[in-house]
Amino acid sequence: MNARANFAAPKLVVGISGASGFVYGVRLLQLLRELGVETHLTLSRSALLTMAHETDYRLAEVTALADCVYRCDDMAAAISSGSFRTLGMIVAPCSMKTLAEIATGVSSTLISRAADVTLKERRPLVLLARETPLTLAHLRNMTAVAEMGAIVAPPVPAFYARPATLDAMIGHTLGRVLDLFGLDAGTAVRWREAEAEAEAATPQPFA
Repeated sequence: MNARANFAAPKLVVGISGASGFVYGVRLLQLLRELGVETHLTLSRSALLTMAHETDYRLAEVTALADCVYRCDDMAAAISSGSFRTLGMIVAPCSMKTLAEIATGVSSTLISRAADVTLKERRPLVLLARETPLTLAHLRNMTAVAEMGAIVAPPVPAFYARPATLDAMIGHTLGRVLDLFGLDAGTAVRWREAEAEAEAATPQPFA
């Protein structure tokens, strides 16, 4: 574990599993750093394979974005205990294996253990479930975690935002995810929000 914890900063747990979409986890860490949120990161072994296949990042570059980093098999890590206070947890991306472990309460990795802790402490848990097509097992696991209080948020692009780049699409998705924690990353395109604000600022005649 490497750490540069700031005890005054809000804390958020970030898990990166082996599903396709490693860049979601990296961009999430970047946004949280810009927001001044202290990040506690754990990556699965499969995530390292995905990183090598999908990106040019080195592991040291990714872990440098987090304030604290834990091995995936470190079940004595701070984030494995409910007494360690955080805002909640985001798994980005979330593989179907990780989803299944969370749904069934099996904690074979620190990601699934930290997610289990987040649920039992009634803190927000957001899972960027990444798979398609979905089998009945996948759907049942999503139902199970939703019934336990987690939020399943597949990284589905919002075309109304007319994203011009892949980074814009990723930023919008993560901006909406961070909305769930009351954090505004400034990357989500708000549907008609500017129009609503302008209308609210315009004096309305009496009927």
